[in-house]
Amino acid sequence: MFIHEREKWTDFRWDANQLIDVLSQVNRETGFLAGRLSAIGFDAQLSTTAQTIANDIVASSAIEGVILDSSEVRSSVARKLGIKVNDEKASTHYVDGIVEMMLDATANYLEPLSEKRLFSWHGALFPTGRSGLSEIHVGAYRTDPMQVVSGMFGREKVHYRAPEAEKVPAEMKTFIDWFNDKDIKPSYIKSAVAHFWFVSIHPFDDGNGRIARAISDMILAQAESNGQRFYSVSYEINKEKSAYYDVLERTQHGDGDLTEWLAWYLKCIGNAVMESYTMLSGVLRKSIFWRLHSQSPMSEREKNVLNAYIDGYDAKLTIKNYAKLCRISTDTAARDIHDLEDKGVLRMAQGRVRDASYSLVYSHEKLQYENLAATEHDGRHYISATFPDHRTIEERISDIDWLRFSQKEVTLQDLADTYFAFLNMG
Repeated sequence: MFIHEREKWTDFRWDANQLIDVLSQVNRETGFLAGRLSAIGFDAQLSTTAQTIANDIVASSAIEGVILDSSEVRSSVARKLGIKVNDEKASTHYVDGIVEMMLDATANYLEPLSEKRLFSWHGALFPTGRSGLSEIHVGAYRTDPMQVVSGMFGREKVHYRAPEAEKVPAEMKTFIDWFNDKDIKPSYIKSAVAHFWFVSIHPFDDGNGRIARAISDMILAQAESNGQRFYSVSYEINKEKSAYYDVLERTQHGDGDLTEWLAWYLKCIGNAVMESYTMLSGVLRKSIFWRLHSQSPMSEREKNVLNAYIDGYDAKLTIKNYAKLCRISTDTAARDIHDLEDKGVLRMAQGRVRDASYSLVYSHEKLQYENLAATEHDGRHYISATFPDHRTIEERISDIDWLRFSQKEVTLQDLADTYFAFLNMG
């Protein structure tokens, strides 16, 4: 029996005691994130939002097997937010429609949800009236049976069968009324319930998962009273796609107890917030770097290369790589690098002369740390430190910086000066 076949199936319930720890963790992480955001300006926050929304759109589509060009999505988001990006790429009408849907859900989070609004989102997802080669009902509820199946023809496995098409309008009215009920306050729990409820109704021929995740993000924006997004739950779901479908299927076969689903979803939120720290730290470092060197005259070529490395260009900063990136001679690249080194913008790795690598200088001051250490967990490398007041901070190290550290081109203190540079903001 599927959950919607039970009487009063939307009278969902859960064991709050089993959610206390994970919900507390989410509240702690989002609180810490808010503290970091308070240290940066509006432009940096907007840049982070643009990157987060782009990541969210790409990941949400990838969950459904739709692969989007991330640079195309990023350019579309930036244009609609009025942000200048390097290497801007023209976007298709299809990508622009998806971006408009997500921005409407998050930026206009105070506007009520309605059938008309959902139909417009669906139309934005399928501007040609087709899903792949199949023609679908666009901007309207489905009129045919809907089931989630896998396996070869003749050996299909039915994972879920949605409510009959004639029941969809009434089911959606109940859902929309609940969503807009001012007595039901926005919360992380409500976001998870909305996601599950919407995909269980499965009101459209296609695009249900993407719209469900947009609805969930809309509630998160309401809960945080902030239309700017700084973490992507869809990104985390895509990393755990198999587990996502498994827990969804178990709950859809259940008796209305959403405890397992809520715990899983809340954990995704917590992981998404922690994942956002790396991106936010990158934005902070970029802001700090250019503030520190604002009085240093540089050519456009030099600025472009520095921005590329700040943004995570996956190569050591050497004369050869500089020349390759700019498509110039090594002699010209050497002059640029030595010019930046003389201005204190770059610092050569100690002990290397032949094919030397260089580091960007983020601070002229060296903070003192206790228990400074480089560690590895979850398949990633981190630098951590403890402060005299017993606070511990940890930042993820890029693969290139870890390689340079392991090859003794940079020290642990060098890494700390880079990854903890935002501590000098004031």
